[in-house]
Amino acid sequence: MTVEGFPQYTGIFDSHAHYDDKRFDADRETLAAALPEEGVCAVVNVGCDLPSSRTSAEYAERYPHFYAAAGYHPHAAKEFTKEGLDEIAALLQRPRVIALGEIGLDYHYGLETAALQQRMFERQLQLAKELDLPVIIHSREATEDTLAILKRYPGIRGVIHCFSGSAETAKVLLGIGWYIGFTGVLTFENARKTLEACRAVPPERLLLETDCPYMAPAPFRGKRCWSPMIARTAEKAAELHGLPVQVMIDKARENTMALFGIKAIS
Repeated sequence: MTVEGFPQYTGIFDSHAHYDDKRFDADRETLAAALPEEGVCAVVNVGCDLPSSRTSAEYAERYPHFYAAAGYHPHAAKEFTKEGLDEIAALLQRPRVIALGEIGLDYHYGLETAALQQRMFERQLQLAKELDLPVIIHSREATEDTLAILKRYPGIRGVIHCFSGSAETAKVLLGIGWYIGFTGVLTFENARKTLEACRAVPPERLLLETDCPYMAPAPFRGKRCWSPMIARTAEKAAELHGLPVQVMIDKARENTMALFGIKAIS
């Protein structure tokens, strides 16, 4: 099962994954069981709507190295209801559901209006504040509105996942207390802006993630991604910060645990 060509790093925490995706239907159980032997100690499986949030909570109970997040992605804005949010709130009461997400804004496809996305985003931020839980933010082509909304909710903690913004935007987010998550995009040939952003994020505020099955790093770009491939992202982040790779993996794991309030990996 070992990913060909990977050194054997340990203690990898994949802070953002989607193992409920249909691309894992054929071998999900096998892959989940294999993660510890591949050096992956923990995974956060992240919901994007009510069904995937339910499934993520189920995985967190089924697999001892899984945690879950529950929430409505901006692409699910038309499915958002008060009853659905109430169920998300109930899922967040489970001990291994450790964050509200992924939530945020995405203007790339124009699938839902900005106003509808913003209302849903703010309602979920209000819930996170009420429950005192961290959030996982998705922001695509919506930087100005994302920042404006987050600034209205001081004290909420969280991560901007799969960060695609500039170094300047990263510095603004760091200034208001946020963590920044990086995927295999760091290894892409055209990733100059992302590399500059990663350099601007101190190791103490950096999370590593796959967003699997998406964002497979080079040399696996275009293939199905899974958690051990974080090794390639960690190698690039370590190079940018002048750190040994295992040190970068360890720092990212510690950051992930601190953000999500995980005291020990079970």
